[in-house]
Formats: sequence, structure tokens, C-alpha cells
Amino acid sequence: MSLVVLAMSGGVDSSVAAHLLLEQGHEVIGVFMRHGEQSPAACSTESTPGSLPIVNRLDHKQGCCTAADAEDARRVSDRLRIPFYALDLNEEFGQIMDYFAAEYARGRTPNPCVQCNNWIKFGKLFDYADSVGAEYVATGHYARIDDSSSEPVLLRGIDQSKDQSYVLFGIKRRDLSRMLLPVGGYQKPKIRELAAGIGLNVAEKKDSQEICFVTSGRYDQFVRRRLESGGESGDRSGELVTTDGRVVGRHDGIEGFTVGQRKGLGVALGERAFVVRIEPDTNRVVLGDRAALDASELTASGCNWLTDLPPEEPIECLAQIRYNAKPAAAELVVQAGHKLSVRFKSPQFGVAPGQAVVCFDGERVLGGGWID
Repeated sequence: MSLVVLAMSGGVDSSVAAHLLLEQGHEVIGVFMRHGEQSPAACSTESTPGSLPIVNRLDHKQGCCTAADAEDARRVSDRLRIPFYALDLNEEFGQIMDYFAAEYARGRTPNPCVQCNNWIKFGKLFDYADSVGAEYVATGHYARIDDSSSEPVLLRGIDQSKDQSYVLFGIKRRDLSRMLLPVGGYQKPKIRELAAGIGLNVAEKKDSQEICFVTSGRYDQFVRRRLESGGESGDRSGELVTTDGRVVGRHDGIEGFTVGQRKGLGVALGERAFVVRIEPDTNRVVLGDRAALDASELTASGCNWLTDLPPEEPIECLAQIRYNAKPAAAELVVQAGHKLSVRFKSPQFGVAPGQAVVCFDGERVLGGGWID
């Protein structure tokens, strides 16, 4: 029997993950990672083994991972008779929100879910696991760990419509041997069926769809507030221009736009227009037709690799440019300085600086980087 720390969000996937781990004979500790804005008067903390405090009360408001989610996770833990704790990671999660705002201010499209996995779910959670002597860390992600060979590898989830291996490319290679992903071998309907069969109240709970800390749904407003609270207001308003340089309007700030955006442009051109490029140096937002968003190649930096790769020789792979995109046939060249280049066999729509590109060999995740 191994001791496993399981990240529990209060959703059906992590809840069934707890059940599956118990069936496999593991001893499970459920952990809810509280990382929203908290009211200090409404909660108290105490020291836990290691450096992470435990939040004792779950009845206060927060900007993400709501108190209702925490209570759902607690009820599931009670039902399965496993220990349950909530970790206060508010300060650490502030780094995610700062990154999110800074990227939009630079005219890039951030991916906070990937960074949350890198920095928190498979960062701080490993610290907590070490503090309690746990051998493994587990989550409810739809991906798989194959440990049948000499070194474990990360694979796509069985349910291709729910596969989340893309958002896990940034985890440390050495941590693969300590990761468990129990639901990755199942289709989503089966997970809900299992939840209902053991009487879990979250069996039909809807999946989270939005960025958890942007509660208003307006990214630009969140970015402005976050930057102002950090002393970085600035004027990011500027011109709306077409790809041929014609000025067609003005905008209130580049943080309100992302590459590939079609709605909410604030100008009517008489035909469908998309954001083709954002120029942070001039604050110009460049608009064009759909064809202007086709890209045959990209470069990326800040790469992380989950396998040995030759330093310069081209590699045939499948490359995925955003979470909801299909992997496309491409040629990958690994470059010095944690960089890569990808040349696609056919043009890809809406390659956005700031998003991650993740490379696969069939179902296996090779690694990836941040698109420049």
C-alpha cells in the first residue's frame, strides 16, 4: 500500500480518482488547493508538516475554486472515508494571476491552466506530499502514465474529447515516476457512471469551463485591475489597423484582444475580420481576413522535454498549438537555449504568441514550449 496525495477540486473526475486509487489498494489523502482571494477574518490557518498552512474553515467567499467546490470535495472524502485537507496557496496563486495580466499587457495570449499545473498542482503539491511522506501525487486529469518500460512516459488520455495531456507538458520529467492519473484510462461517461454507482453527489456536476479567477468573464477588466494593483497602470490604447496599414478605428487597450478573435472588435468592416497580430510596442491591433491567420511555422522558447531528443536533427511529430486544437503533422527541430521550431505540413489557424505548443510522438508527449 502506497500513500498518495490526491488533488481534489470538488469535481467528478478527481472524486472518482479517489475511488479508483482506493480500489487499487492505495492510502489516499485528499487535498483541496485553495488559491482564490480570501477574507482573512473568515478563516484561520495552522502549521502543517512542511511549509504549507492548512485552512481550517471553508465557509468564506473566494474568487476561484469556490467554497461550494471545497464542500463537495469534503463530502466526497467523507463518503470514501479518506482524510481531507485544504491548503492555503493564495500567495502562490497570485503569481499565476500576475503572469496572466503581464502576458495580456505584452500582447500575448496566456495559458494559466498550464502554469497552474507547473507551479502549483505538480509543484507545491509535491512539496506537501514530501512533507507527509507520500510516495505519489495524483490528479483527475485525462492523461496516462505508462511505466511499463525503464522510464515512465506521459500519454494522451483514452477519451480523446477530454484529453488533457496538452496542459501537462511542463511538468518535470523526474516527477513522472511519482505521478498517478487514475481517470486517464476511462471515457468520461464511464467516470460519471462510476460516480453515480458509488453514490457520489458530484456525479452530474458540470465541468469547469472558464478561467477560474476571472469571475466577471471580462479578461480586460481583470488585467487592468491586476496591473493597477501592482502599480502598473499605463495606457495601452491604440489604433485598429488592417493588414495593409489602413487605420479603421481605435481601441481602449491591447489587453482586450487575442490573436484569432472575431467578436468584440469594436469596428465593422463590412466583412468578417479577425485579430491577426498585436503590436505591444505601438499598441496597434492588426485586423485581417481568416486567411491571414494561417501559419506554416512557429518558434517557441521556455521548452520542457519529457524524453531524450537529439539536439538539432528534425523530428517528425504531431504538434498541438492550443488546448482545443487537433494535433497536426509537423517537423520539429530542437534548438539550443530551451527553444524549438515547428514547421507544419499544412497551415494552422490562429497560432498565438503566449500559448503553448506541445509535440507528440503518436500518443506520447515529447514536450513543448511557449510560442513566440
